[in-house]
Amino acid sequence: MIIEIEGKLARKGDDYVVVDIQGISYQILVAPIILEKLHGIVDKDGKVKLVTYHYMQQDPSKSIPVLIGFLNEIEKDFFEKFITVSGIGPKAALRALSKPIPVIAKAIDDGDMKMLCGLPGIGEQRAKEIIAKLQGKVAKYGLIQDTGSKLSQKKKGELFKEEALEILLQLEYKRSEAENMIEKALLRSPHIETTEALLNEVYKQRKA
Repeated sequence: MIIEIEGKLARKGDDYVVVDIQGISYQILVAPIILEKLHGIVDKDGKVKLVTYHYMQQDPSKSIPVLIGFLNEIEKDFFEKFITVSGIGPKAALRALSKPIPVIAKAIDDGDMKMLCGLPGIGEQRAKEIIAKLQGKVAKYGLIQDTGSKLSQKKKGELFKEEALEILLQLEYKRSEAENMIEKALLRSPHIETTEALLNEVYKQRKA
């Protein structure tokens, strides 16, 4: 059972990260809200530490080991409570965690159907089941301090530039060359706010 992973953050996808540990790469699924906060816990050497939930996904012909990552034990604890609700498996729970855990916990405690139905994959019947199963049992998760979920504009700017740099390095550009391309792209289009737009501008420069 793998309960914790610490290594170099090799890359990120829409719903996962890849962590390299001495040449062995682990794919770890992460919830949207946790992926958003991940930038704040990567150290100066590019290393990250995640608490993990490890389970076997059963397919008709095989069992596939799956790792799900969290920033701390209390996030994992909330996730484990969430999947006790009938019909909510680990991957469904992961998709549903699109808002900060304290916000979801408060909605459960308040019986806020509207908010719960707004979570990906959670319809009215499932929201009722969540409230019936967990109301009165998740108050402590509402105390989680959510300081990292909303990045400042400066932090967001740093994040999309770093993501663009990471992609260019994966495409085998030298770091100095990649940084120079990004700087020129931002000088040409200073209002860029996303990784995709920045890379498109870099591409235009290379064609010019």
